[in-house]
Amino acid sequence: MSVSRRLLLVAAFTAGLASTAFAQPKEVRIDYATYNPVSLVLKDKGFLEKELAKDGISVRWVLSAGSNKALECLNAGSIDFGSTAGAAALIGKINGNPITSIYVYSRPEWTALVTGKDSTITKVADLKGKRVAVTRGTDPHIFLVRALQEAKLTEKDVKLVLLQHADGRTALERGDVDAWAGLDPLMAAAEVESGAKLFYRNAPANTWGVLNVSESFAKDNPALVQKVLKAYEEARAYALANPAELKKSLIAYTKLPDAVIDRQLARTELTHSTIGKAQAETILAAGLALQEAGVIAADTNVKAAVDSLIDPRFATASR
Repeated sequence: MSVSRRLLLVAAFTAGLASTAFAQPKEVRIDYATYNPVSLVLKDKGFLEKELAKDGISVRWVLSAGSNKALECLNAGSIDFGSTAGAAALIGKINGNPITSIYVYSRPEWTALVTGKDSTITKVADLKGKRVAVTRGTDPHIFLVRALQEAKLTEKDVKLVLLQHADGRTALERGDVDAWAGLDPLMAAAEVESGAKLFYRNAPANTWGVLNVSESFAKDNPALVQKVLKAYEEARAYALANPAELKKSLIAYTKLPDAVIDRQLARTELTHSTIGKAQAETILAAGLALQEAGVIAADTNVKAAVDSLIDPRFATASR
């Protein structure tokens, strides 16, 4: 084979690799969740489909039942973007989940410790020896660990019953557990519909609602990530300007009554979007508390993990 022909073949092969490496995806896979009201507006209004249609890219929507499920899907590569709590994303990152947090969709008080209307439990210390429903790897789980820590207790002092959020509510109302680390809107529904009591609240300990993207997707498709965030911003702005429409979306997806959704929305702030210092500080505080409680290994550099998790560049560029 001549030198010139060999060079042509090498050049063609290299060009093929380059085009494959940077080939634009035909589909963006993104989650929606009732704990992320902005995602419901985004899905309903078609802002993302409109933004990506000009590039011939379709959108596949995947329901997330909790931060743990969103993180599982991100880790498995079945979605590109997933909604979680900030501290849940940190634990995922520390455990090897290749994700980056790029956007804030809410500043919620979406979790508290809940007990039945006739319960004698009034404080965290009363949980010693009791059965507590919780979804591991979510903000309610992290909230529970920190609350126990403040009461000089650990997970070993209670009987954890590991259930997904909806099943946790059901278990509480049936009397199968003594308490539940709740999540809105299910927590609000338990209050309104069965008289459940939020016996321990601590709004600052609720970590932010963040949107995550897989590291590989962000690396290969930075312009596409910015387009997703542009559509998210459009949905957030719409939600703020049209609270009745936001409420309508939540009612449609949750099948819960007005009074429940009103309570959830009263605890959900949507005025933030750019991820940065404030989120990093809150997530770091949660991470250090979890490390002290033994949930995160003692030799983990939590500050470095937070720094590697949060990337504000995409949100800034999309504004």
